[in-house]
Amino acid sequence: MNDRPSRVVLISGATRGIGLAVAKDFLAHGYSLSLGARAPVQLESVFAPPGERLAYHHYDACDPDAAKAWVEATVARSGRIDALINNAGINEPLTLNDDDDKRLDRLWAVNVKAPLRMTRLCLPYLEASGTGRVINLASLSGKRVRNPQVGYTMTKFAVMGLTHTIRHIAWDKGVRATALCPGFVRTDLTAHTTKVAPEDMTTPETLATLVRTLVELPNNAAVAELLVNCRLEDTL
Repeated sequence: MNDRPSRVVLISGATRGIGLAVAKDFLAHGYSLSLGARAPVQLESVFAPPGERLAYHHYDACDPDAAKAWVEATVARSGRIDALINNAGINEPLTLNDDDDKRLDRLWAVNVKAPLRMTRLCLPYLEASGTGRVINLASLSGKRVRNPQVGYTMTKFAVMGLTHTIRHIAWDKGVRATALCPGFVRTDLTAHTTKVAPEDMTTPETLATLVRTLVELPNNAAVAELLVNCRLEDTL
């Protein structure tokens, strides 16, 4: 992949945390970015005004029309999509005994249906690329259960299923999909935890490097799942 400056990457949830670090890393390495956020003005305040390699679009994970408009605008502007980073996600508390369909529906809509929708919309362009990449930000919570938050865990297990389905469906067209599964990451989503000290958590910048590596690997070095530990796990 020697044509990196011309490669176009879509990243959801780039206003903070992992998504922000991923966007900064890709931009620094010559990629063209199409960033989606509920408030695109926040992106401009973090990065710079839109330019040749930087475009901002409104994206609400619960709004199918917004997803479609984002993809269409990206193709109209750049003529291609080479990678999709499904980063946007939420972690609302929902245990087995919590009878709260609204909360469960939000988790499912943002964490599962949205990346599925974005992949479906981007897939024709990823296949046309010949080296298309889909990176789904999953979690170690999609590989094992270590807390009572069944709603979040269910959605992350579903993301694993989505990722492997993409691999099977689009492999022959050069698309490679990876589920990136970190444990505790030093973001505002983990600010409440006392299980791991912030300085011992994986940093968003480290994950950004891993995401870019996954995108840059050749088709004959595909990584289906990448598990990232910040502490010793009992079992996966």
